[in-house]
Amino acid sequence: MHAMSQEPNAYQHVSVSHHGAVTCVTLNRPHKRNALSLQVIAELRHAFDHLPAETGAVVLDGAGEHFCAGLDLSELAETSPAEGLMHSRVWYEAFERIQFGRCPVVCVMHGAVIGGGLELASVAHVRVAEQGAYFGLPEGQRGIFLGGGGSVRVSKLIGASRVAEMMLTGHVYTADEGLVVGLAHHVVAAGEGRRKGMELAARIATNAPLSNFAIMHALPLIAEQPMSHGLMTEGLMATITQSDAEAKARMQAFLQKRAGKVTPQANEGVQ
Repeated sequence: MHAMSQEPNAYQHVSVSHHGAVTCVTLNRPHKRNALSLQVIAELRHAFDHLPAETGAVVLDGAGEHFCAGLDLSELAETSPAEGLMHSRVWYEAFERIQFGRCPVVCVMHGAVIGGGLELASVAHVRVAEQGAYFGLPEGQRGIFLGGGGSVRVSKLIGASRVAEMMLTGHVYTADEGLVVGLAHHVVAAGEGRRKGMELAARIATNAPLSNFAIMHALPLIAEQPMSHGLMTEGLMATITQSDAEAKARMQAFLQKRAGKVTPQANEGVQ
């Protein structure tokens, strides 16, 4: 498959390419270790707001030696409290469009996944870490606090206690440690992240769109609801998805032995 070129001059710090049903969105500010400025955030939002109709899944990664070393601190140096709050709101709105958009997102992480970079990675639905990736939340040492949703999203991944310890002590997790605590779902050899991310995204893109939508949008709500509410939400989503024409066709294919059965996949988490 040949990647289609992005719209000329559409982006300065993000690159976008399309590979069939998979779109790749790449942080492209390597000289700044892909630090997240407001311009980068705006470009990310634009990329996810303008995915082609044929895109079924997205791979999010970073150019150069690092995925993302965090917030561009130069933007906060002289901000007022009101400006700082609005700065966070811009991040929140963009990240919500990524997490609760149309397509599932596979994040490929290598090198530094620090501060705002980890906040961005936590927005994704599946996370692949290359050996050599490392995770940190140095906000405590910077005299600041998480401002890109990490106190919510990263805490949901690994627990508030671990997030507090990372922020208080500067504890940095390796890729293998990140897999154990929940920062990554897969660990692969250095240089293999894009391949694995593309493989997973291509698999995700073959799912029924309504199923992917329910997993992305309903599952997080169910996790926050009391059991009785969650079971009702689950029942409604199950009814809606199984009533879809594509779901009926897939179930018939399985019943007629035209679809593969679930089998173990070797080295699915660690490679």
